Amino acid sequence: MSRPLIFDAHLDLSMNAQDFNRDLRWTQERLRRRELGMTDQVFRSRSTVCFPEMRRGRVGLCVATQIARSVGSFHRLPGWFSPEQAWAHTQGQLAWYREMEAVGEMAQIRNRSQLDAHLDLWSDGQEAHPIGYILSLEGADSIVSPRHLERAFQDGLRAVGPVHYGPGVHGMGTDAEGPLTPRGRDLLRQMQELGIILDATHLCDESFWDAMKHFEGPVWASHSNCRALVHWNRQFSDDQIRELVHRGTVIGMAFDAIMMVDGWAHHRSKPQDFQLRIERICDHIDHICQIAGHARAVGIGSDLDGGFGTEQTPMDLDSIADLQSLSGLLSARGYSAEDVEGILHGNFVAFLRRVWR
Repeated sequence: MSRPLIFDAHLDLSMNAQDFNRDLRWTQERLRRRELGMTDQVFRSRSTVCFPEMRRGRVGLCVATQIARSVGSFHRLPGWFSPEQAWAHTQGQLAWYREMEAVGEMAQIRNRSQLDAHLDLWSDGQEAHPIGYILSLEGADSIVSPRHLERAFQDGLRAVGPVHYGPGVHGMGTDAEGPLTPRGRDLLRQMQELGIILDATHLCDESFWDAMKHFEGPVWASHSNCRALVHWNRQFSDDQIRELVHRGTVIGMAFDAIMMVDGWAHHRSKPQDFQLRIERICDHIDHICQIAGHARAVGIGSDLDGGFGTEQTPMDLDSIADLQSLSGLLSARGYSAEDVEGILHGNFVAFLRRVWR
């Protein structure tokens, strides 16, 4: 029996390729060996994502990001000192995606017909196919002007998260406080006109509710878990989950340990300290399903290699291919075959078919 297709709604592929100099065509072993002895990042030689492992795990479709923060001179987070620099950086990331398309590793998905054709391609149960990607922007600091967003849309950008960590050009992100900025509300208006999906991930509480008030277009949450289980403003409160369910959102489950277990100390805790295994994500899935009353509001947005590696993933997750174990774990909890298929890929696919019809 063929293993199910997986749709991963959040992978920072270009960041890994361009910022960390990882050739994602290499095997996982080769990538890790190449980074032995490197000390610039704690996650060196601990990567989990590459094209061979995505294919082995049948992660045949993903949301792939561009990301570049713009910061003031005294901002506590790293980033570019102008939105123009941030824009230029995202254009380099876009060029990498284009090169991966040119060599047959990836295929950009911009509309429903391309989505359906790609799903048909992967339905043969084989793995030697291009990996489909939907282009997303994580943090919109690089959108210098409305003209830049129009150009990005023409280049295939289909989802935007207005903020990332801290204060941003368009609003307040994780660990910051405050509403959207006037530019942020203008951005949402233009996104709505273009049909771009709003990614609610990383919006702080006030900016989240501000966005829900001012945006009437499609909303998803690419990689967020439950605040009721992990007490951090990075996660969604139950009221936020209810609002997202009401809007037909799908919430992608993230596999970063700091978002899976309560009390994780960044750069100090280890997965063994919590006996953390992949099954823990099922608690977050259960919680959302109980609020929603169904399993259609949940998907996968792993965020694997999103600035961390196996030092901050479940003990039984050595590669993105290990996401396949979710099928059995969910079935053991009583989820139907239809629900499992929906969580692994069907819910995000149905969302896109609805949005893109």
